[in-house]
Amino acid sequence: MTDDWRRDRIGAALRGENPTVLRRLESGFAVIGDVQFLPGYSVLLVDEPGVQRLSDLPRAKRLSFLSGMDRLAEAVERACRRLDPGFRRVNLEILGNTDPFLHAHVWPRFEWEPAELVGRPVWLYPPDRWSDDRFRLGPRHDELRAAIGGELDRLRPTA
Repeated sequence: MTDDWRRDRIGAALRGENPTVLRRLESGFAVIGDVQFLPGYSVLLVDEPGVQRLSDLPRAKRLSFLSGMDRLAEAVERACRRLDPGFRRVNLEILGNTDPFLHAHVWPRFEWEPAELVGRPVWLYPPDRWSDDRFRLGPRHDELRAAIGGELDRLRPTA
């Protein structure tokens, strides 16, 4: 599979062609991040390609998206706590400054992060963290992917 899915992440997820998808949620797709310098970094993508902002959604779908963000955050927290004793917490962000589609970032944070960065936004990490191949999502993250996916399954809402 080529990286063409990156140009249309939501469309690719809808077609079953986005390899980062962990699970389909009620109002979006839980995906693992392209970079893993903070292992477990995940994103919730809205499932409607034209939606740019949370306020573009009708209230019921908006609340469903936020509920999905909460579910993904809890799944990341549970998986990271189990896999890394240095896990501290998760940070949640809906920014929308770069990508023109609604998405929510779920960032796990760890005790082993550099002291000058551990209490600051992840966007202050050096640029090489975002582009260095050693942090690129790959097969070495399969256990982490499975752990987050399993937690998403356990946290599935009951009807």
